[in-house]
Amino acid sequence: MNNIIIQCINLTKSYQDGDLTVNILKKISFELYKGEIAAIIGRSGSGKTTLLHLIAGLDNPTSGSILFDGKTLRSMTSNEISKLRNQKIGFIYQFHHLMLDFNVLENVAIPLLIDHKNKQESKEIAFEMLKKVHLQDKIKKYPSELSGGERQRVAIARAFVNNPCLIIADEPTGNLDQYNTNVVFDLILKLNNDFNTTFLIVTHDTILTKKIPILFKMKNGQLFNYEN
Repeated sequence: MNNIIIQCINLTKSYQDGDLTVNILKKISFELYKGEIAAIIGRSGSGKTTLLHLIAGLDNPTSGSILFDGKTLRSMTSNEISKLRNQKIGFIYQFHHLMLDFNVLENVAIPLLIDHKNKQESKEIAFEMLKKVHLQDKIKKYPSELSGGERQRVAIARAFVNNPCLIIADEPTGNLDQYNTNVVFDLILKLNNDFNTTFLIVTHDTILTKKIPILFKMKNGQLFNYEN
């Protein structure tokens, strides 16, 4: 049985700036299996976020292939990629990106409603997910009434609510103090263990990377295996 969730093969991304070709990514190849958790470190501008965008189908590579659960993204229509993102990929960003006019429960239920699930069922599933992040007592609160750490935990619940195969996290603790960073990251590790969900995390936090078993470094558009 093939348990590879993401496979990148000779992935490149370049842009034209007048007569100049700017190479952002240079022949990147790697794979992640079901349940693995990996981090990418590297300086700003090294290509980390570009790589995440390609894997999520938000942009197209110049050359090379991306396979998600055995199917190439290039073979999918835009509607199929949108459905893939909604059903099989969860996103956690540095900023929570919660809907300020919706309460906590409604924010977490949004991906389910987009997927045309029943409203009551969506709220029930969202509530169970909020219990996992210890926010079941905050379901009627609005984002403005929560702390930074609580808002990020709501964002994590939202990312998990569709039970995705892959979580893409771009600096998920970058906007938090050290205490909330530890809380959020320990929660990520627990959910990874509980759900056997694959994680790909971009982070600058060297303390956190010591807890992650698979570590890559992005440098000048190339991806290298890296050891703490």
